[in-house]
Amino acid sequence: MSTLRDALSELPDAVFADLLESETSYLLVLDLPGVTAETADLKVETGRLVVEARRDKQLSPEFDYVREERPLFLDAELPLPPDAVADEAKASMERGVLEVRLPKREATSKRTIPITAGDDDEQSSSAHQTESGDDDEETSSGRQNNSGDNA
Repeated sequence: MSTLRDALSELPDAVFADLLESETSYLLVLDLPGVTAETADLKVETGRLVVEARRDKQLSPEFDYVREERPLFLDAELPLPPDAVADEAKASMERGVLEVRLPKREATSKRTIPITAGDDDEQSSSAHQTESGDDDEETSSGRQNNSGDNA
């Protein structure tokens, strides 16, 4: 998810973005003033969320721009979090605010994976355990006797 956070920080200054997370999904909120559902396009391509938005200029004929701060177009590619399910994404646009909900993939259930060994490995492994087990017992017995002598 840190790559998505990094990508959001690189958006133009005129675009404000929030990323929220719950146990089951992500919510991406993009403020796109002047953009409507009809002038925005949202798609997923190779693990990236592609946002293309255009704001309509409704300029009164009696005025000319002296200065313009907000870009007319936004083309952004945002990396999806690895556990996001893009096929189930939903988006809505209201008053220039785009909300994209990305459900998370369900975590796999916890289970133990058995490990099997070949016959040769099993014998050498058992012999090694016995030898090291004996050494450990002697060492700890020796420590107990020594500590008893000191007391």
